[in-house]
Amino acid sequence: MNVPIVIDFEASGFGAGSYPIEVGFVLPDGSSQCSLIQPAPGWTHWDPTAEHIHGISRETLAEYGRPAAEVATQLNRSLHGQTVYSDAWAHDYTWLAALFEAAGLVPTFKLEHLLVLMNDCDARHWNEVRSAVERELNVRRHRASNDARVLQTTWMRLHQTAGV
Repeated sequence: MNVPIVIDFEASGFGAGSYPIEVGFVLPDGSSQCSLIQPAPGWTHWDPTAEHIHGISRETLAEYGRPAAEVATQLNRSLHGQTVYSDAWAHDYTWLAALFEAAGLVPTFKLEHLLVLMNDCDARHWNEVRSAVERELNVRRHRASNDARVLQTTWMRLHQTAGV
């Protein structure tokens, strides 16, 4: 089974003006990386509702966040030449682009929607299996690497069940 690399972002808010504050991914072997991202100059939008969901404060980013260039360089180093998958491609692509623009770099990997790896049966059972995986893994939701792990495990569970 070719297990996909799954990536996830958390952001400062929803929609226009939001920016990435955390990125995490899980590799096929189950190892993961996660980084908080320091807001770049000009990244000022902050939505308290989003903070309530992900639980990451501006103060936490100021203290533990890494500069965009450092995070983007690490992503390129770790994911070079690979296709990585996201369940929220439109949002994650926007945040990936913002991160790399702030870093002055270009991604050396490709971002695709996780749906391209699913058939109709997978899609029909996705929410049910994902809910079971979330309960089983018992990880905090809306943190990037945890969400990526849930997505990857859900995909694996669907494909093990299908006998693929």
